Amino acid sequence: MRNFGYHNKALHINLSNEHTQEVDIDNKVLELIIGGTGLATYLLHKYCPEGTEPLEPSNPLIFASSPLVGTRLTTSSKFAIATKSPLTGLIGDSLSSSYMALELKKTGYDAIIITGKRQSNTLLTIKNNSVKFIDAKHLSSKTTSQTESQVKSLVGNQFSVCSIGIAGENMVRFASIANDGGRQAGRTGVGAVMGSKNLKAIAIHGTNKTSIYDESSINRIRANLNKKSLGPATEKYRTLGTISNLSVFNRLNVLPSYNFQQTKFANIAPITAETTELTHKLGSAHCASCTIGCEKIFTSRTESGSTIKSRLEYETAYALGPLIGISNPDILIESSNLCDQLGLDTISTGATIAWAMESYEKRVLTQTDTGGLELYFGNEKILPNLIQMIAEQKGIGRLLSEGSKRSSEQVGKSSDTWAMHVKGLEMPGYDPRKLKTMALALAVSTKGACHNRSSAYESDFSILSNTENNKLDKGIITKKSEDYSAVMDSLIWCKFVRKVFDDFYEESSEVYSSITGKECSPKQLEESGERINNLKKLFNIREGWRTSDDTLPTRVFNSPNPNDSGETNNLTREELNTMISSYYNARGWTQKGTITKTKIQSLSLDYVLQK
Repeated sequence: MRNFGYHNKALHINLSNEHTQEVDIDNKVLELIIGGTGLATYLLHKYCPEGTEPLEPSNPLIFASSPLVGTRLTTSSKFAIATKSPLTGLIGDSLSSSYMALELKKTGYDAIIITGKRQSNTLLTIKNNSVKFIDAKHLSSKTTSQTESQVKSLVGNQFSVCSIGIAGENMVRFASIANDGGRQAGRTGVGAVMGSKNLKAIAIHGTNKTSIYDESSINRIRANLNKKSLGPATEKYRTLGTISNLSVFNRLNVLPSYNFQQTKFANIAPITAETTELTHKLGSAHCASCTIGCEKIFTSRTESGSTIKSRLEYETAYALGPLIGISNPDILIESSNLCDQLGLDTISTGATIAWAMESYEKRVLTQTDTGGLELYFGNEKILPNLIQMIAEQKGIGRLLSEGSKRSSEQVGKSSDTWAMHVKGLEMPGYDPRKLKTMALALAVSTKGACHNRSSAYESDFSILSNTENNKLDKGIITKKSEDYSAVMDSLIWCKFVRKVFDDFYEESSEVYSSITGKECSPKQLEESGERINNLKKLFNIREGWRTSDDTLPTRVFNSPNPNDSGETNNLTREELNTMISSYYNARGWTQKGTITKTKIQSLSLDYVLQK
């Protein structure tokens, strides 16, 4: 039977004994959980033994493709990664873009599951169904770009390469995986899991074509989306990029600064998109099969006179800028580049350093602890060195490599009250005291403090301009937003194309049916999003999630200083708890946040979990 959109199989690779096995994926399961994040979550349930420690060989590292990959639909060249997170101990997932996604799909597999551990650094090559294990000790301590370059010199430029830097090799808990010239699968420590397996790099190349059920329909849809993707809905991403959020969020008093002690950054001007566009911007870059080109490349000179190029987007600029009191664009660009080369998630890096800076200023950390480094806010001179120390786990970097949650637990002295994380994952650049739907989304997220697993903040920005919207049920909004994002992350569409659709579910169901030949209504697609989020929650419950984990950092419930206009953001625990109760109701869960057997059966998750 010919498959359209899928290959209906995965490749399981055991690094310890070099055993490889093709695994069939049930056709109905694929229909129920789509692909991408949904498929990766399903496989995590299947291949991660209950109670596995994240850095143990048995923890799987899963790369998953989706039906849209290979169709040349704009922004569809993305892949999902899932594992048990070394930061949270719960589900860890991340997405990344570009040619690696295409090569993964062309191998003839919908997913690759990697378990076990090598004795020393190894390069794994996958060409269709041919797998090789190549000694890579010579790549130890190489940067991600050096690794990619040397691997391609060895295996050929037709391969796409993903790799870890020194941070991943040293199992820094927020290490990232780089691919295709530095694009990052950044959050939840996926790079640390790759490093724990002594897997320095993976090179993938395939020659299999993805079959499409209705080519003429997809060609029509592709042309229409290409045209719409160049319209006003994506103008911000095509011009200034997401770094433009710095000035917008600052103006709205929702830009976390000085470790969330303030919500406005006074010295914002040098690092705004409007300024750096004129002073440091080099150009734009596109992912594979993308018409938008959101990636903005900036250049700077270091004190030694060398030229550095780096991509900058909002979350990186926030975390390595206002969050730690830094407004020097050259330091910001250098630090961003360093994180990419060493393989570090920029949000967790900046947020953990922010915790350390506040701890230093409050004399919880001393110069004896820091090895003489003066970790006060705004000390830009120490930032590149400190990032290097984290990646190498040297000096104070050893403590900080654990992330803000574990660092604060080790240090004690009430420093956990200013450790800004949810479930161990550091907070993104949205102040939850004013963005209250976002506050709920961050608190209940299965991943921890992630801005990409819902778009709840869009409701909040609407509320800021229309107080009537404040009456809407935030639990329902958050539930729908999470399900919407799960569908996007499973098909996989890039979030930056979301506003191009006139009716997302209607148009996406047509795309799915045209690719796979399987009838899928908008309602069925929306239900898949709900199913996937319940599947994620079930994994967390299995791995020890507790009701008390759905919360926000203590600081969030203490208002910061008023801004220039005297306005003060405020969120109480009672207010959050009321919203969480509303969210549980919207999900059809118990008031303890658990999932009933009836709910599991209604979503056919009993079928999924037994396959």
